[in-house]
Amino acid sequence: MVSVAVLGASGGIGQPLSLLLKLNTNVTKLHLYDIVNVPGVAADISHVATNSEVKSFLGAKQLADAVTGIDLAIIPAGVPRKPGMTRDDLFKINADIVKTLIEALAEYSPRAFIAVISNPVNSTVPIAAEVLKAKGVFDPRRLFGVTTLDVVRASRFVRDLRSNVDAASLRVPVVGGHSGTTIVPLLSLASSPVELSESEIKELTNRIQFGGDEVVKAKDGAGSATLSMAYAGARFADSLIRAIKGESVVEPTFIALAADPAGAEEIRKLGAGDLDFFAVPVELSDKGVARIVPLGAEPSEFEREAISVAAEALSANITTGVNFVKGA
Repeated sequence: MVSVAVLGASGGIGQPLSLLLKLNTNVTKLHLYDIVNVPGVAADISHVATNSEVKSFLGAKQLADAVTGIDLAIIPAGVPRKPGMTRDDLFKINADIVKTLIEALAEYSPRAFIAVISNPVNSTVPIAAEVLKAKGVFDPRRLFGVTTLDVVRASRFVRDLRSNVDAASLRVPVVGGHSGTTIVPLLSLASSPVELSESEIKELTNRIQFGGDEVVKAKDGAGSATLSMAYAGARFADSLIRAIKGESVVEPTFIALAADPAGAEEIRKLGAGDLDFFAVPVELSDKGVARIVPLGAEPSEFEREAISVAAEALSANITTGVNFVKGA
């Protein structure tokens, strides 16, 4: 079975994510870590009638114990986005948090799978990679940026336009990154063909790219997308858990392309160029990324143009993360 740590378990994403993981019957140990309130969260969740053991870890002095001996670390720690705040604004606050957590993982569970939710993912995943490299334990197959919310939104928003579509089973590949125009839904390559007009595709793409803004505005300063992100995080975590147990699972995720250099060539030719990180569909195994899954067909001209736009913005985001660790 599988031991999981949620780092940032008492926050708006961390609490519902921890609850959903308590319901996952493949989880045997659930470690909940945060700097505030986590004993109460753990006590509450521990009453849910599943077999996993829940433990709380409070504050920096207990971080090492929280991450020792785990198979999977999920990191939603950090502050949420507020109205008018970009993911770049978030970077200043969340970068240090992520760096500290990754340093602990590198020291005490260097072989754990690491799934980063903390925004801006386009920069926090490169931060994680640089920290792991500095510690001599970087395996690009085991580090993931969680972009599943973009995939979830794509399926749901298509359903909003076409009521005959089953949002639960529709899979839309989403490539690029995890903010604004770096998010590129490949609607033309959906698992089931969906007839959309050119104007619908443009509007739908924009809505998927900026879906988070809908939630921030609707919550009117009270937070960002926490419940849907917890659902998406739990779905991706379940895919990783199933992979750890030996299943072959396919999910889009933001990875270091060094995880599969040969497989990365297709996406590079489509516009990713020489970027070191990109969200792509991957096949997961007990080693992490087994391979980048070929798209199977050429994206549309509109989608290829969007990939080029995404790549330009991603380059700056990735550099920001790398430079943060290197002190540039």
